[in-house]
Amino acid sequence: MTSAITRALYKLKRPSVIPGFGLTLGFTLFYLAIIVIIPLSGLFFKTATLNFDQFWQAVTAERVMHAYKISFGLSLLAALVNCFFGLILAWILARYRFPFKKIVDAMIDLPFALPTAVAGIALTAIYAPHGWIGRYAEPLGIKIAFAPLGILIALLFVGLPFVVRTVEPILQDADREVEEAAISLGATRWQTFCQVIFPGILPALLTGFAMAFARGLGEYGSVIFIAGNIPKISEIVPLVIVTKLEQYDYAGATAIACVMLVASFILLFIINLLQQWTGNRSAVK
Repeated sequence: MTSAITRALYKLKRPSVIPGFGLTLGFTLFYLAIIVIIPLSGLFFKTATLNFDQFWQAVTAERVMHAYKISFGLSLLAALVNCFFGLILAWILARYRFPFKKIVDAMIDLPFALPTAVAGIALTAIYAPHGWIGRYAEPLGIKIAFAPLGILIALLFVGLPFVVRTVEPILQDADREVEEAAISLGATRWQTFCQVIFPGILPALLTGFAMAFARGLGEYGSVIFIAGNIPKISEIVPLVIVTKLEQYDYAGATAIACVMLVASFILLFIINLLQQWTGNRSAVK
């Protein structure tokens, strides 16, 4: 026991390239508190000015409940769709060579660099009733812009890079010899993918799903233009919060923001547990 403590103290005291453990830990906690903890704590302190009945009325109003359904439902759907198509894109980029591959690879990152307002205006111009695509969809009875479908397209646009960029490195680093061994033992391509490849990329895919889902919940700039912001039809939660702030209802806005914060944290925590479970399962195998 004494020797273990001595070794632990030696590791803390021995010289390293960066400053010591105490200084770096203190700086990390200070930076985390300034950037994350204090601002988020402000939400709860402001919400605490409401009593329970006022809080419940603010977060369960009919208009707010419809906004929850739109934001959570479409964000979840967009993240699931992006998992499927993002996996395909990551596979193509990691495993194949084709003309203009670098251009396609760069376009994947375009939603990261493009201002969200620009993306929203561009999507609206394309899918509006008189847009390039909207003019052909409107006669068929398919309303894209100023409807939930337009919100879904915007969320697909901004969430796709998160899935591709988390899965692609795993596919590039995957051991091809294991796949070849499975095929040589008689496994079909589908069996090789499901039993050899997919378990290895599942944690990364869950990470990409969680990041795309979280981005969708908080997305504002690219959505408000194409959504039309019609209450109970195409109004998202971030817009409801902004509307509350414009009405100087700061406590109501922070109450809704707290609900979104807690819900997002719970969902991300569940995803992290799933990642840990899949990682441990892969390690055991």
